[in-house]
Amino acid sequence: MPQEKAHTQHQLQRKQRQQERELSRFSRRVRRQIRHAQRNEITENHVYQNLTKLIAEEKHRQIINQIAQDELKHAEFWQQYTQESVKPDRLKVLWYTLLGRLFGFTFAAKLMEKDEAEAQLNYQEIAQEIPAAAAIEADEKKHASQLLKILDEENLKYIGSMVLGVNDALVELTGALAGYTLALQNTRLIAVIGLITGLAASMSMGTSEYLATKADHNEKEPFKAAIYTGGMYILTVILLIIPFYLLSNLYIALAITLTIAVLIILGFTFYISVAQEESFRQRFIEMALISLGVSAISFGIGYVVRAVFQIDI
Repeated sequence: MPQEKAHTQHQLQRKQRQQERELSRFSRRVRRQIRHAQRNEITENHVYQNLTKLIAEEKHRQIINQIAQDELKHAEFWQQYTQESVKPDRLKVLWYTLLGRLFGFTFAAKLMEKDEAEAQLNYQEIAQEIPAAAAIEADEKKHASQLLKILDEENLKYIGSMVLGVNDALVELTGALAGYTLALQNTRLIAVIGLITGLAASMSMGTSEYLATKADHNEKEPFKAAIYTGGMYILTVILLIIPFYLLSNLYIALAITLTIAVLIILGFTFYISVAQEESFRQRFIEMALISLGVSAISFGIGYVVRAVFQIDI
């Protein structure tokens, strides 16, 4: 037993020395990138395996399965240099899988694609010392091209309808609630009127979107477009009026509502920027300024209305 233990320890030490010699041929920066690339590839293998379960069409599942296998081969290629087996980044796997379940395969894949773009820059640098890395970079570009061909989920077709519903609800209702706050001075009354206003507006927006989509004769179904617009409007309305139902202090309720509005803008802008590959910062600033600007103007209007009509509730 002691001899077997000593032999095993000797093998491990020899393997470690071999690994150190193999990596010592490269610069410190490239050595670090090789280890990072190996873990990144095995992580993406696990992510794609999980995301495959979210895809309905068999031919698309086969493409994603092949991409997952390619990522595994890439990880094994880097293992020749590191001489060690690495585990995937479990948090990253969980994160992208959760995003895929919540927002669809397209969103998760495109977000991961951004990481791929950063990884490709690393491959270019590694290829200066390991020419075979250029082939892996070519594979990654091929994967991006394959993904673009199958990223055609229904919710992306109706992004315009969702944007319309969220934008209108944020602008109209945050403005209305700010105006009601000074004019009515009663949180429960504000919440009830806000809900009625929101429900009426959501039906109006849904109807308008139905007629507009029907007139455009595009690939969207008018009824589904109306549901997406009206549904997003109602969801936004509910989130915005909750503070007025739960709190009695007018100004705290309004402050929380405006905070919720900013968080909705933040989350929705992030989704749009990833799904449509747009600038996050520009869209977020634009939406936030419009919503908060209208709220400030409406707050002033509420003050004037209360003073002029001498409302006392």
